[in-house]
Amino acid sequence: MKFKAMTAVAALLVAAPIMGMADEEAELVVNGEIEMVTKTEPPAHLEGALPEIMSGWRFRSDETQQTQMDDFDNPGMIFVDQAQAAWDTAEGSEGKSCASCHNEPASSMEGVRAVYPKWNEEAGEVRTLAMQINDCRENQMGAEPWKYTGNEMTAMEALISIESRGMPVNVAIDGPAQSVWEEGKEMYYTRYGQLELSCANCHEDNYGNMIRADHLSQGQINGFPVYRLKNAKLNGSHARFKGCVRDTRAETFKPGSPEFVALELYVASRGNGLSVEAPSVRN
Repeated sequence: MKFKAMTAVAALLVAAPIMGMADEEAELVVNGEIEMVTKTEPPAHLEGALPEIMSGWRFRSDETQQTQMDDFDNPGMIFVDQAQAAWDTAEGSEGKSCASCHNEPASSMEGVRAVYPKWNEEAGEVRTLAMQINDCRENQMGAEPWKYTGNEMTAMEALISIESRGMPVNVAIDGPAQSVWEEGKEMYYTRYGQLELSCANCHEDNYGNMIRADHLSQGQINGFPVYRLKNAKLNGSHARFKGCVRDTRAETFKPGSPEFVALELYVASRGNGLSVEAPSVRN
């Protein structure tokens, strides 16, 4: 059974790309003014695993690339507008909105997305941006937490991320966060499911190749939340993790679980130096 499963996977992968990247020399500039780094030197902690790191934008078709280059064309911006309305709406027992404490996102959220996940000293844990949003809702607003991968959550993550667009991902992996990072790294290289595939098998060993009709990227998450043409909505990184593990025919982990928090920290750190792009557009 193992031989048959691995043979089936090998048949899906083309030894060399059927079609190259949309334009290997293309540069991502949003709205004609926000310059994005989509290819750069890998962070030192990758220890030679990749010769360079590349945003998933570079693996998309010309048409998809163009859609992300103008906010008027980017369908993810619809959800950003919805999140702005939620930002200004008071909820919960405290009668507060996000704006009550943080004013406008432009004045308080600059650079936030670029450093998440991060260690929270008071809580004694690594927190993702989604975890921090729900902490504010529950403990500052007295409101119900949002579903981890729900529409409200991914829209709010996108709104906050907008204020970091063009800034380099700079996730800290030292100090008390290191042990969580190590857990995420171990998970990244662990084979799962009946197909016995790890994250690295696709996104490190075979990026640039084709699997069915998809052009495999390095699996960078600097663009999350992403608007996926496949399901016509914003998607968070944990929803994508869940789908990937499920595709190995394994019992997957839950969004927001310690396993996926650790994996997000590790995968985010693999993109240190790439620009925050969210909301990006992908297949």
